[in-house]
Amino acid sequence: MEQQEIKKKKSPVRFIVIAVILIVGGYFAYTKISFALTHETTDNAQVETQITPVLPRVSGYVKTIAVADYDSVKTGQLAVELDDDELQAQLLQMEADYKAAEVDILNAKAALNNASVSLKVNRGNITLSQVKKQQAEDDYKRNQNLFADQAITKKQLDDSRYALEVANQQVNNSNSDLGAADSRLAILQTAIQKTEASLGIKKASIDQQKLKISYTKIYAPQSGKLGKKNVTVGQYVQAGTPMFSIVNDSTYWIVANFKETQIRKFYPGMPVEIALDAYPDLKLEGSIESLSDATGAKFSLLPPDNSSGNFVKVTQRLPVKIAIKDIAKYKDVLRAGLSAEVTITIK
Repeated sequence: MEQQEIKKKKSPVRFIVIAVILIVGGYFAYTKISFALTHETTDNAQVETQITPVLPRVSGYVKTIAVADYDSVKTGQLAVELDDDELQAQLLQMEADYKAAEVDILNAKAALNNASVSLKVNRGNITLSQVKKQQAEDDYKRNQNLFADQAITKKQLDDSRYALEVANQQVNNSNSDLGAADSRLAILQTAIQKTEASLGIKKASIDQQKLKISYTKIYAPQSGKLGKKNVTVGQYVQAGTPMFSIVNDSTYWIVANFKETQIRKFYPGMPVEIALDAYPDLKLEGSIESLSDATGAKFSLLPPDNSSGNFVKVTQRLPVKIAIKDIAKYKDVLRAGLSAEVTITIK
């Protein structure tokens, strides 16, 4: 009888404990279900920023390095300098060729001036030859009349005829000399134009060489922090080879990859809660900036081809860009690549 009374006394406690457990479990279940119905979350998210590679525009040996790993740099700050001795020597040779071309132009212009003077002389000779020809024609006609009157001898008539032929030949020679002088003048003018064009090419080559020399000094293209350097002093680097990267430490955003079944109520400007795995107690606020027009699979190196026949339906993920509110406040804790968990309230 006493044992039965003890059991009766214990029974209410057990029921109370069970009831409490059921109530607590129900509360947590309700909370979880309610949260799932009113929120969309993903842990497939990372902090992103702009990373700019620093590349040399000319090949050469590294002369000096003015920065260290993970240094902060400003836009336009000198980072690396390449040895430019060979380029400078080439520039001196180009400048000497340019001066020689300038002398060639002066010589060509002087020759053109001489040809112009010779052309004037040739024209004067033509005028003189024509006067002599006219004189010889008059003498020959007069001597013909005199010979008909038997006032002169046959030899005198022949001499005047020979003189006329000589005068005609002199006129022909003078015309030929004038034609040759005209041709030489045109050739000299063409030579000057060709030399001037060559001078322009040499000037462009000098400017290009100076530009190459300026490229031996490599400056930071943006402000930020350096990553690990991939060069050392004395190393030969090829043009376009990445030497290091600069991480923009003033602009950050989140890229969250949501399942395609989660995005139907998303829109730009929608508020977002952000939690970083590195700082679990830190809660950031943000907003949806934009949604990608393609799923992540479409940006992969080998996107899946569903038309091949081997189709297995897989839930796709869509990148969502999220702007961080008060980004300057969290600048010191944000790092590109940090994992994050994103929560969006949809109701």
